[in-house]
Amino acid sequence: MTTVNIALKEAYQLAFDVLSSNGFSAAHADAIARNVTAGERDGCASHGLWRLLGIVETLRKGKVSPDAEPTIVDQAPAIVKADANGAYSLCAYEKALPLLIEKARHCGIAALAINRCVHFSALFADVEPLTDVGLVGYACTPSHAWVAPAGGTQPLFGTNPIAFGWPRGAKPPFIFDMATSAAARGEIQLHQRAGKPIPEGWGIDSDGQPTTDPQAVLDGAMLTFGGHKGSALAAMVELFAGPLIGDMTSAESLASDNGAGGLPYGGELILALDPQRFLGAEAGTHLARGAIWRASEVSCMGWMFLVACTTRFVRCAGNEHPRRRCAWPGYAIRQSALIGSLSPMGRGLG
Repeated sequence: MTTVNIALKEAYQLAFDVLSSNGFSAAHADAIARNVTAGERDGCASHGLWRLLGIVETLRKGKVSPDAEPTIVDQAPAIVKADANGAYSLCAYEKALPLLIEKARHCGIAALAINRCVHFSALFADVEPLTDVGLVGYACTPSHAWVAPAGGTQPLFGTNPIAFGWPRGAKPPFIFDMATSAAARGEIQLHQRAGKPIPEGWGIDSDGQPTTDPQAVLDGAMLTFGGHKGSALAAMVELFAGPLIGDMTSAESLASDNGAGGLPYGGELILALDPQRFLGAEAGTHLARGAIWRASEVSCMGWMFLVACTTRFVRCAGNEHPRRRCAWPGYAIRQSALIGSLSPMGRGLG
């Protein structure tokens, strides 16, 4: 399969051109383009340039606003609410982030609820800015009901990713971003696009039978990681980023799509914790205990996440996921067919 090296700045420009040509405002086009470029930079192909296909298709089906301005509400001393007003989540997150940080600094812990957003992006991008300012971060969001619970055969949960970030001072933060399903749905779609079988244990067909056929899983149901343990975490995400913040569950998101094939619609919950408020003068001493792992030890931990949870982005102790290291020269490695599919989209809806 033919591949090309594309500079990250060129990847950003390609994404921005595709988005703006299809009607996205400059603010939304910039936020989305930066996000998918970060996915390419970090070796996360399932949340990189490939996402533009679904992002634009969701707009063309009338399932997302290309220019809605987010509304930020100071809900309570430790709670911020951001109404995306039917747009993608990224602008709402960026507009609400300063207030979330301010509240976390004041209270020690604060929450951001993003409502009425369409969501496609990897969650590591939502916790990394928190670790950059010395905060501990957590984020979660439902999706569409694509995942069967442990022991079941019918979709009930979303892929329901969870991200966590731990600051480590001058050293790179420890960050993981993982689906509670056995794989990210984008990984299955990429296998389908490439005509490759998926690993066993990722999903079942419409008859409830195990299969390695990616299309059969897309038509059937994905599976949680770790059986009942993954199901429990998926249920937690449904409740955290659904009813708790007044937004949709994955089943409700899928129903609202009404067969259009748009990206998930609903909410996201982000938590920020300030170690300084928890620990005071002892913060430095205790935070240092979270930096005791040698790079090799945390690298092994990262690979355990990869094997068990199909985490596509693990960064810790200065030791990057090997796919991220490949991107460090400043370029992304993409299939020529993908670039060929994206380039005509820059000509827009006309």
